[in-house]
Amino acid sequence: MKDKTILAIDCGTQSLRAILFSLKGELLAKVQTQYEPYFSDHPGWAEQNPELYWDSLVNSCLKLKASTPKLFESVAGVGVTSQRASMINVDKKGKPLRPAVIWLDQRKAKPVFGQSGPLNWGLKLLKLEKKIFDIQSQGKCNWIMQNQPDIWDKTHKYMQVSGFLNYRLTHNFTDSVASQIGHLPFDYKKQTWAKKYHLSRMLFPIEPDKFVNLVLPGELIGEITSEAFKATGLKKGIPVIACGSDKGCETLGAGVINQRMVSLSFGTTATVQTTSEKYFEPIRFMPAYPAPVPGYYNPEVEIFRGFWMITWFKNEFAHKETEQAKKMGIGVEEVLNKRLEKTRPGAMGLVVQPYWGPGLDHPDAKGAMIGFGDVHTKDHIYRAVIEGLGFALCEGMERIQKKGRVKVEMAAVSGGASQSDEICKITADIFNLPMVKGSTHETSGLGAAIITAKGLGIYKSLDEAVTGMVQIKQTFEPDQENVKIYQELYSRVYAKMYKALEPLYSQIREITGYPK
Repeated sequence: MKDKTILAIDCGTQSLRAILFSLKGELLAKVQTQYEPYFSDHPGWAEQNPELYWDSLVNSCLKLKASTPKLFESVAGVGVTSQRASMINVDKKGKPLRPAVIWLDQRKAKPVFGQSGPLNWGLKLLKLEKKIFDIQSQGKCNWIMQNQPDIWDKTHKYMQVSGFLNYRLTHNFTDSVASQIGHLPFDYKKQTWAKKYHLSRMLFPIEPDKFVNLVLPGELIGEITSEAFKATGLKKGIPVIACGSDKGCETLGAGVINQRMVSLSFGTTATVQTTSEKYFEPIRFMPAYPAPVPGYYNPEVEIFRGFWMITWFKNEFAHKETEQAKKMGIGVEEVLNKRLEKTRPGAMGLVVQPYWGPGLDHPDAKGAMIGFGDVHTKDHIYRAVIEGLGFALCEGMERIQKKGRVKVEMAAVSGGASQSDEICKITADIFNLPMVKGSTHETSGLGAAIITAKGLGIYKSLDEAVTGMVQIKQTFEPDQENVKIYQELYSRVYAKMYKALEPLYSQIREITGYPK
């Protein structure tokens, strides 16, 4: 068994990666198939052809087999992790009935619950009417029911991207409990489909026969079928093991299996997440998601469009650096990292509130930069963006600590931006915590491989699998001189920005027509 490999399929918003890991967690080979994140036929819509995900899986596996035939032939098990809250309608044969509605989609449905009568009065009295209506309006299942009833009637299963890929591999409409994240009739506390009178069933009234079967992370989804073998080259009969969402697998792959640690995801959506044995909500109405650790939860705070802001900065301000990077044959991020080294903590008083997109607890917020002076350059702006994201994630960790009644002792960093040592150092100083980084930045894939290895019985427990497969490459210790500066900026400036600016955001929208 020691020569066997684990195949992790990580289907993200912009690419799908097929990754072969050793049983010790070493990344042996990888093929990445990139694609446009979505298409939009109407303003605010974000959709994708589900077949693109399957075709990307097939192409990635075939390329992996061609480039590393011995490793590919040694696959002992397959685990699928995917983007969250991206839903697909399929018929009885698993054929998509419409494009997938992905998590970036901004269309709104009409409320289906609590609009009239005593219930509406009660919601108004409790000042919950807007919140409950907003949550319902984000349910893409509600939108399809209201606007495409013929498609909804034909829908056999309404499922996550992971469920769709699992079906194509095994011919079973089965998915992991830990993948059910989004606007769904799901009981997050009990980690099962919601019962008849559960609030989420009323907010998102999906018929129970449209649910996929759920199994715990580490349990068997099914086996590679003859059809899947012909398409992908994976041997018929290879077990496909239930994993979890990409963020949950990322947290596990970073080695975070208890509340003494948090996982910081430096991705398109930046998140701070931990693994907890008890259920608690860091933000009201923001559930603690089911963790890839069976029976555990992943309480989380997210910064919508988080480290996408680096892309925004590159597109708007870093044209010169982009050309310079091309000439040098390196990534533009490497050039920008040098810019961070030229600036000091605090960015000469420039502070960013990184609300480039709305959040559940601040739906009207906009981004803000304050403290401009003639001393500031675009290097200071870049540093302030990175520091603002660090402050926002630190604020999220404080919520987790307060609601979870625990003291965090260490953080693990992962995601694309974690490849920058300078960004990791800045974050360690802001958090005043040691930051550990693993040997691979493909942390979601590693998390899926860990669960798969445990599910195959290679490790006796998930703790043992994490110990055996997570390899720490680097630790960033906080610089106490920098910590002092950041703690002052955070407590005396950043923590007060939203409250001070909140009244202005609605006025900006009212005066200029700025979209919600």
